Amino acid sequence: MTNSIVIFYDGQCPLCQKEMDKLVRYDKSEQIHLVDIFSTEFDDYPAIDKQEAADIIHVLLPNGELLTGLNALHYAWQSVGKGWLYAPTRWKVWRNLWDKLYLLFAQNRYRVSKWLTGKERCHNGACKR
Repeated sequence: MTNSIVIFYDGQCPLCQKEMDKLVRYDKSEQIHLVDIFSTEFDDYPAIDKQEAADIIHVLLPNGELLTGLNALHYAWQSVGKGWLYAPTRWKVWRNLWDKLYLLFAQNRYRVSKWLTGKERCHNGACKR
């Protein structure tokens, strides 16, 4: 997995899980490795702070660089040929606004998930297909 990017995400969040499921479906070259921050596999990455990863999504690049938030999501989607989905969030004129909106979502992701999916949290992989 040396050429893989590692995405640290909240597997208890229904919307987060849904997005990761979609991302993996587009990953034809299998360059993405998902790590649920609440799984035992997360222990294999002691350099990643669990609370920070719970606050905002993290992506570890093959070269060791760590991306967070919308930069991380844009990179992940770009790696599967769908970067255009997040490209507007990285446009200089809108970047600060989108970053603030992402942080607001991240802080309220369980509540937003409940509103949009009817589920507030996933348990024991219940959100996984």
